[in-house]
Amino acid sequence: MHSANHTIPTSWRDDGLRRPKLSTEELAVGLRVKPQTIRAALCRHGHYLGLRPCKLPNGRLLWDAAEVDRLIAGDVVGVESV
Repeated sequence: MHSANHTIPTSWRDDGLRRPKLSTEELAVGLRVKPQTIRAALCRHGHYLGLRPCKLPNGRLLWDAAEVDRLIAGDVVGVESV
């Protein structure tokens, strides 16, 4: 069943508390895109829909969950259109 109210999936929560960062795979699931779509946009434009990740020394990307919440709510995040 599809809900008009977009909420963060419970898999993004840890014991009912918000996790501050999401993996690229978790972000992709929540935004219903493939992880490679996110990685490609990041490579091409330096962001994905205004979101910029934190890059760990091992190369993994972490995305701010609060910014993802704002994006899903329809707010402009991060990079503004030029």
